[in-house]
Formats: sequence, C-alpha cells, structure tokens
Amino acid sequence: MLVYHGTTLEIQHPKIFASEIGRDFGFAFYTTDIKEQAERWAIRRAKILSRNSGKSEQAVVNVYEWNEKQTLKKKVFEDASLDWLDMVVQCRSDTSYQHEYDIVIGKIANDNVGETVSYVVQGIMRKEDAVERLKFEKINNQIAFCTEAALSELTFVESYIVEA
Repeated sequence: MLVYHGTTLEIQHPKIFASEIGRDFGFAFYTTDIKEQAERWAIRRAKILSRNSGKSEQAVVNVYEWNEKQTLKKKVFEDASLDWLDMVVQCRSDTSYQHEYDIVIGKIANDNVGETVSYVVQGIMRKEDAVERLKFEKINNQIAFCTEAALSELTFVESYIVEA
C-alpha cells in the first residue's frame, strides 16, 4: 500500500522526533493513504515555514510503500469513537504518555476537530457529546508509525514537489 507524508523536505529514511507538542497518537512518523491530503499538508507546512523564516520553502510529498507485517501491534480506529477520543486526549495532553501500539490508524483531529478535543481536555465538554458532534465533521485519515519496528515497514519510493 502506498502512503504519503507532506512536508518541505525529501525524507528517504523516516524518523520519530519527540517535541513539546502532543500529537494525536503520540510521537510518531505520520502518513496518510490520501494523496491529496498529503499535498495539502505539504503546502500548509511550506507556507508556515516560509512565513516564519522569510524565505521560500517548497512543498514536498514523500511516497512510501508500506510492507505491512502482521507481527506488529496495530490499533485501527474506524471512526471518531470514544476510544479514539480517549487516545487523542491522552496523547495531546500528556507528552510523556506512551501507548502499546507500533502503528495507529485513525482520524485526524484537524482544526475543527481539535477545537472539540480541546473542550474535552479543558473539561468544558463531555466525551460523549464530543463524539456526537464529531459525527458531522469530515475527518481525514492518518497512519502513525510509532516505533522503529513500524518504520522498518516503510520503503521510500519517491518524492515530488507540489505547486501551491
């Protein structure tokens, strides 16, 4: 299966970097199986970096072949469920939290979804109400490769530049 990673660099050898910002499924190398989504990520990232640095950045999509092995521990969230929301809230609110999965597949807490997640984190909204609200959002897909073993399943195919 082909998966895509949108950024500003060619990445032939993906790595997992920790930061001070929580991610939906923890620290991982994030991809998607939706090419257009990766292109939008790349363009957005290039615009942000260009604005911050004052120099023009290229939007780059990296393409990988995912050679899926059945030996790794994988969690698949089919939709925005209570289980999905629990993981997103846990990972976004506690950067030291580590789940047990090598690969996590599920929906993205984008800006609109992220707002709802932040309401749950702050105690403003009940999880059940948040999941109901999220049923009406068009939520894209992400595949998080969370361990070195998971990264070993990715083979770099190519990268290409996306025109904004």
